[in-house]
Amino acid sequence: MTAAYVFRVTFGLDTAGVEADPARFETVVTKPAAEPGTEGWLFFRDELWRGEVNDERHLRSLATDWLGVPVESVTFSELRTDEATLDALREAIAASPEFDDPPRAVLHAHLGSSIRVT
Repeated sequence: MTAAYVFRVTFGLDTAGVEADPARFETVVTKPAAEPGTEGWLFFRDELWRGEVNDERHLRSLATDWLGVPVESVTFSELRTDEATLDALREAIAASPEFDDPPRAVLHAHLGSSIRVT
């Protein structure tokens, strides 16, 4: 299994001269997590704090790029992972000069209790 970040996203249709009903939709977006220690693996550190989106405006912009539609809101739901990938993430955190705290504290600080091991 590959780890993934799960978000709830609301977006609207950008209509030109027509009406759409509904014009606003809610969906679940699953973004694959980079392998621990590889480029992009610090997404959790850069985008999340205490299990919430750190900067909603920035993440809305990212989600707009992901989906190709104007995103109105985005909320973090969970990091979905398996035990082996979570262990690899903990090891990468422990080995990284980016962090002074133990991996458990780092993960809790950024993801809160929003880690689901499947």
